[in-house]
Amino acid sequence: MSRETLEFQAETRQLLHLMVHSIYSNKDIFLRELISNASDALDKVRLESLINKELQVDTSDLHIAIDVDKDKRTLTIRDNGIGMSHDEVVSLIGTIAKSGTAELLRKLRETTDAGASQELIGQFGVGFYSTFMVADRVTLVTRKAGESQGTFWESTGEGTYEIETLDEAPQGTAVTLHLKPEDRDDQLFDYTGEWKIREVVKRYSDFIAWPIRMAGEEQPLNSMKALWARPRSEVSDDEYHEFYKHVSHDWTDPLETIHMKGEGTFEYEALLFVPARAPFDLFSRDGKRGVQLYVKRVFIMDDCEALIPQYLRFVKGVVDAHDLSLNISREILQQDRHIQIVRRRLIKKVLTTLKDLKAADGEKYTTFWSEFGRVLKEGLLEDPDNREQLLDLIMLSSTAAESTSLREYVERMKDGQKDIYYMTGTSRAMVEKSPHLEAFLAKGYEVLILTDPVDEVWVEQVNEFDGKPLQSVAKGKVDLDGAEPPAEQAAGFEALLTWLGEKLADDVKEVRLSTRLTTSATCIVGDEHDITPTLEKMYRAMGQELPHTKRILELNPEHALVTGLRAAHEANADDPALAEAAELLYGMALLAEGGELADPPRFTRLLADRLARSL
Repeated sequence: MSRETLEFQAETRQLLHLMVHSIYSNKDIFLRELISNASDALDKVRLESLINKELQVDTSDLHIAIDVDKDKRTLTIRDNGIGMSHDEVVSLIGTIAKSGTAELLRKLRETTDAGASQELIGQFGVGFYSTFMVADRVTLVTRKAGESQGTFWESTGEGTYEIETLDEAPQGTAVTLHLKPEDRDDQLFDYTGEWKIREVVKRYSDFIAWPIRMAGEEQPLNSMKALWARPRSEVSDDEYHEFYKHVSHDWTDPLETIHMKGEGTFEYEALLFVPARAPFDLFSRDGKRGVQLYVKRVFIMDDCEALIPQYLRFVKGVVDAHDLSLNISREILQQDRHIQIVRRRLIKKVLTTLKDLKAADGEKYTTFWSEFGRVLKEGLLEDPDNREQLLDLIMLSSTAAESTSLREYVERMKDGQKDIYYMTGTSRAMVEKSPHLEAFLAKGYEVLILTDPVDEVWVEQVNEFDGKPLQSVAKGKVDLDGAEPPAEQAAGFEALLTWLGEKLADDVKEVRLSTRLTTSATCIVGDEHDITPTLEKMYRAMGQELPHTKRILELNPEHALVTGLRAAHEANADDPALAEAAELLYGMALLAEGGELADPPRFTRLLADRLARSL
């Protein structure tokens, strides 16, 4: 078959251009990425040979070989793993089949810091393209296990690549880099130097389970010890950190390392990591989650979702089970009793680790919470069995503190305070200016400020903490030190409240005097068990149609606008201007809480007319 010249996908071209023409402080990483890819290919061919007995492959000496030609200035990384078909080469190398690629490109263009650039690349796991940092030209020869023909691929990284079908090729993949000249000022080292190769392999790939050999040598460059199977006392922090980078494609050290072993009827080892920062796809529907699953050191699958719940999707690592079938499917894993037991133990261990971190190192926990707090709060909905532990872990903003735990809030509660007060909203600034807070602040009560979208949902399902009910300041009646309006005052407003209830019947279900307002004229509140407008909007955005929930209009009986409206109503209840005033009053209350007017042009016209008459 003749050689074809094809164009890279547009996003791939942009990424290649950025990688080739940008400056990176650590170009060594290309070798780690190629070895990691080779290791994955060896894992896959071994697994395939165990599952598919008809596959004719030799797995007696699976390994990674590194070959150097100093004269030609080439470096070849070769494996005898699963290999790739012609179509797989086009789809895996000609296209970046990753969600979030556009976001990566945008951030790469924005950053001027070399370290930040390489961290971004590492997070997206586009390791093969890192070869163009050190090579002018890259060639690849591959043959998929079980197929008779191979594939040749070559590119200079400038926008096109050449591809050709080969009648013969060794099983596996060989990547040959035609290296750029050494340039130490640009941190571009001589990667034909054996000392340099040994240094990089030892630093980044010592834990790889397959032997990595220099061509012609039998002694591996790496120790090949599975870190999760070694006692913790025998593993250094540096080894843990490099293993984390291997499994996560992150470039920074993890925040916490969790090494655990399960014994008894179902044995397993687990090595888990809490990252120091969130990946770009943390909130993407297509984002990967889960940990790697091994069975007796044999790689089974990436992203095993059965082992880690959605709200702990940031956890990375490995679980090595001793008593599972090698060809177990994702569907079977979901139902497997032993896997469910391991899942529960992993969740408990992660939450305990976070609790210990919070107690021992507030600064590190603050880092964790700023990156993953929104995700962890999802567990309050997903995992009722662990809700108490999660409530002890969450950090929230309040009127008295930028960040507080619920336990700290309870310790600060005023004498006689029975409820934990909170208010949800789109931002701290919006909540702080809300009329709903006026009486609470005036009497010195602390109110939690909840601004994450998930807050709207979990507070509806979590009824209490430490025996103290959670109470929204924007719902129900407020009873602060028995602050009910005097009976004679309520009687004096009865006619106005009845009239307003009739005029605004399409929008509200009740109009009443307020005990939560001190300076504002009016506000809108919900009944105790009403759904909030924000939550109603969220459900509608997800395609769930809900009947509109009418709310309650509260008036401040001490405000001049309200007393003036009462006097005007007593003087002439049929005055058309009063009906307009009622509309304006309701519109003001909506705007004050950040709501949306049903008819903004009408509201502004009424307001303009009223202002004009007053001037």
